Amino acid sequence: MRLGWAGSRRAARELIASDRVRVNGRRWRKGEPIAAGDRVEVAPAAETPAIAPEPDREIVSLYEDDAVIVVAKPAPMACYPLRSGAVGTVMNAVAARFPESVTAGPKPGEGGLIHRLDNGTSGVLMIARSTDGYAAMRAALKSGAIARRYLALAAGRIERTTDITAPIAHHAKNPRRMVVVDDDGDGRSRAAAHRSAARPARSVVTPIHRLNGFTLVEVAPSTGVRHQIRVHLASLGHPIAGDQLYGGPELPQLAPGRFWLHLAELEFVSPAIGVRVHVAAPLPADLEAALAAVE
Repeated sequence: MRLGWAGSRRAARELIASDRVRVNGRRWRKGEPIAAGDRVEVAPAAETPAIAPEPDREIVSLYEDDAVIVVAKPAPMACYPLRSGAVGTVMNAVAARFPESVTAGPKPGEGGLIHRLDNGTSGVLMIARSTDGYAAMRAALKSGAIARRYLALAAGRIERTTDITAPIAHHAKNPRRMVVVDDDGDGRSRAAAHRSAARPARSVVTPIHRLNGFTLVEVAPSTGVRHQIRVHLASLGHPIAGDQLYGGPELPQLAPGRFWLHLAELEFVSPAIGVRVHVAAPLPADLEAALAAVE
């Protein structure tokens, strides 16, 4: 790392694991010592794009203009590749049809993604086609100018509209989980159950239809914290069906890693045309089947 061969310990481990490090002409294993005078050689990595285009991967386009693309993200597909050259994500499919979207955002691996959805969530996903479009849409998202309407199947009976304003932080011990942060009565948060600073979060939950042991709800978030809707509903004692990470009951109609959460609608002003746009994503067949099974 000090010599600039790797930017982090993880990158150094990947160099060794990929058989690109030689010491005195032989392969080196992690943890072996290096002595003064040893000759260390690091082979360059093959050039691979941060987001490899996948022309054969289908993705449904819901809206297009010169600034933004809106697609229907299926679940459990990831939004973007975690490693250069990896495939199988929404952005791989988008890169094939809209190559300019790959360089629209500041992070090469994420391209022009304006927001993200968990792998297990389906629905409307926005991607910018230019750096100006990305900047404008990100600013709109942060200011609350983009309206989002989720549908969720929550366990139990929810009787009335609830405005949840509990802040959210990373779990103290489990990096996969987020937690609602309570305070001790004088405004100071309890730090034992979480790490890092808690972020403000707000979700308005409105019941639509009560079913056999579940309630179909509409959720309108005005912030975008990681796992926000999942954590907020679980904090009420109504975890999302299929969301086992937060205690949601299993449904046989949902594949492992899939839960009943769908970003159904978005409304935003496109910087390309200057008028308000409404985009809706149809409910996927697996969510339809799960809903029918509990009616």
